[in-house]
Amino acid sequence: MPVPSEIPTSNAQAASDNGAAGQPTPRRSMSRAQKILFFATGWLIVLMPFLFWWNTWFGRHLSDQQLSTFLHDDKKPRHIQHALVQMGERMARGDAGVKQWYPDLVRLAGYPVEEVRNTDAWVMGQDISGTGFHDTLLKMLADSSPMVRGNAALSLVRFGDATGRPQIVALLEPAQITAPETGRIVDADRPGTAIHQGGLIAKLEYDREQIADIRSPIPGRIRSVAQTGTNVSAGAEVAVVDPATEQVWEALRALYLIGQMDDLAAVRPYERELPDISNDVRKQAVETDKAIQARAGTK
Repeated sequence: MPVPSEIPTSNAQAASDNGAAGQPTPRRSMSRAQKILFFATGWLIVLMPFLFWWNTWFGRHLSDQQLSTFLHDDKKPRHIQHALVQMGERMARGDAGVKQWYPDLVRLAGYPVEEVRNTDAWVMGQDISGTGFHDTLLKMLADSSPMVRGNAALSLVRFGDATGRPQIVALLEPAQITAPETGRIVDADRPGTAIHQGGLIAKLEYDREQIADIRSPIPGRIRSVAQTGTNVSAGAEVAVVDPATEQVWEALRALYLIGQMDDLAAVRPYERELPDISNDVRKQAVETDKAIQARAGTK
């Protein structure tokens, strides 16, 4: 395309008027409404994550009225969990004011949401004088969730009751997750990935493009998982998840008090100096081993 040799008269006049003398063309400033909209948008970008955190953070203090309301908020199970955590903290401090809600702790042992039952089992272990707590925890040893059974067993140790010892030993064992149907793995996480309870490990395609989510029943780290494209039969192993450090540590502490010689096979793998075993866990495993052997030697 040829380059024009000169600016047309009309354009040249405009250039002269707007800045032929070297003056920059003034920019149009934002209107008041635009400024308000701009700052409001920026404020919301900051505020929304804070509000989400504030509404889901269990450390936020609840008044007695809020606690009572949250305990009965069936539309928001996380509110119930929040109230339970607050109760547990107050019970640990010896706050007698929470006893008014003890019947709710017994009631929530049968709540349909697993996370609520799990927290409830832990909270009842904070006061061994709670009416009905002991019997309720014994019933929770038969819960469908391994985490609820484990927390109930740990709380029973505070009552001097070793009935839940098998459930505590199970907390040291990796979770073996099986396929609910015959099908093909269409997506999978990677071995070594940390995962929370209920976290998605893999997706299974079955029965004409139906998809089943395969989730972890415990928090921990994926040891192994069937890779994408693998065909699996119903009941076949899909993944193995090693238990989380906190879960292992609590189980070892309980077995320090009630463990038996048969439990050493589950304890001793944690005595090894390995990168995935923390030094605190290793030390606790060694002490638990010694305590179990000492008890056996006195019988």
